[in-house]
Amino acid sequence: MGGGESQVGPASSVGARIGRTDICMRHIAVLTCLSGLALLLAPAAGLCAPLKFLRVEMLPSGVEKPYAEIQGVSAGVFEPSFWRKNTLHWMPDQISPLLEPRPGPNRNIYAPSAVETADGWRVFYGAWDGVPTGNDRIYSAVTKDFRRFDARHTVIEHGDFHHVCNVNAIANSDGSFSMVATAYPDSRGRNKPAFFSSPDGKVWNGSLEPYVATARDIVSISGYEKYDDADINGMNVILREKGVYRLYFGNFRDFGQTYRASGTDGRNYRFEGKAIDGAYAVNDVKKFITRDGPCYVMGLHMNRNELWYGLSKDGLRFGEAVTLGKSLSDADRYIVAIGWVVKGDQEKPGRRLLGYLYGAGADPGLASNRIFARWLQKKAVFVSDSGSEFAPSLARGPDRQLISTEGAREFHGRMVLYAEDGKTPVARSAPFTLRPGAVYRIAYK
Repeated sequence: MGGGESQVGPASSVGARIGRTDICMRHIAVLTCLSGLALLLAPAAGLCAPLKFLRVEMLPSGVEKPYAEIQGVSAGVFEPSFWRKNTLHWMPDQISPLLEPRPGPNRNIYAPSAVETADGWRVFYGAWDGVPTGNDRIYSAVTKDFRRFDARHTVIEHGDFHHVCNVNAIANSDGSFSMVATAYPDSRGRNKPAFFSSPDGKVWNGSLEPYVATARDIVSISGYEKYDDADINGMNVILREKGVYRLYFGNFRDFGQTYRASGTDGRNYRFEGKAIDGAYAVNDVKKFITRDGPCYVMGLHMNRNELWYGLSKDGLRFGEAVTLGKSLSDADRYIVAIGWVVKGDQEKPGRRLLGYLYGAGADPGLASNRIFARWLQKKAVFVSDSGSEFAPSLARGPDRQLISTEGAREFHGRMVLYAEDGKTPVARSAPFTLRPGAVYRIAYK
């Protein structure tokens, strides 16, 4: 089988019989087709390190033609260099929107905040989730794979307020939950952050869900003289590290920067200063431990057709925001929220940023939103023997992507896997036939 088609599956041992020099030379040949003359110079540039062997296993399940599904492509350990260069391979989810409101007279679902749990994620969101009245409430649903959502229910009722929305939630190391949300109106008719905590995800602020929000839930920020009259609408984010809560917020009556405050109980904060410049609404901040030290990633929007992110080494001072992504169609023309999807402990190396959920809609009045998803993935490109390339076009959750084959045809060739930047080759398979409707699992060491 050395020069022909490999057996795709557990029994394949083609990779074991390909020497390092052979891999290196074939690597140049294949990538010359992919990337042109520049890769002919790979040895001189020091780029001829052998590609890892990509193991391809065809699974018994199927997928709708003309697609072939590739599994095993989720983002690996957070790589700050890709983010600093803004070379990130984002894939839109095939299910679009990912999460729609439930049936009912008022349907407007947005402001997602995904929290990792023992068996998947719990996605909190603000919405009119098919309810009789147009009052924002906080809801949640659980998912294992972002294909199916279960246990949808109300977590926080608006209570004393017209609206409680724009939630940002975290899971603590002891199994408890904390979250902030925008409550409107306060005693001055402004929006303010409200804090909610739960030891078990069921009892919030001492009451079984759905907890009914009260004015006592509004947080305090000392040292920020504009707080009493501040209008903090949809710009409230919490992060907890080493027992200290960090609150990131913006104020429409003092707009053009995002601030940070810190406190130990989630309710009372001390103002610390400006975190990032720019007319943005902060929606999420996540922390990663990298080989270069901590890295904080901030997600931002401004009700337009674009999202941004900023990076920081200390969580207080963020660099200039750069574009994360833009609307793909009229359906997500107005983007009103963003929440990162992560996996792993924020205080340990190895945490991964898998993608982001975002609220968006076609209505400029921002009252008919849905939740969409994009996933940060490795890029699996199938290169046929004739040199034709088939790249992924859609994702099916964090770990799967779809390659469309022309007219549902079969092609013989190899698969080249690129890193999360979509540019750096990391592995290559033995020859096999890519069949439409088939599902493949890939892996490499």
